[in-house]
Amino acid sequence: MLLQQVALSAAQHEERAPLWAEPWVFGVAIFAILLVMMFVTLSYTNLGNRHSPVDEHADPHRQHPNKHDHGQGH
Repeated sequence: MLLQQVALSAAQHEERAPLWAEPWVFGVAIFAILLVMMFVTLSYTNLGNRHSPVDEHADPHRQHPNKHDHGQGH
């Protein structure tokens, strides 16, 4: 019965919706968008190297204290 349904659905071939451009245009457009997003991401890679790191003091009154100081702030 399943094979009959598959054969029936294959016989009733529906026409595909028309595309407004050639298929390769979609691939090139997506590739270009992802390439621009990659360059924007790469432009932020050296953002942490602009200034020398400053030690943060451990403030016990902060709502979310830094728990990664390994007890050095006490």
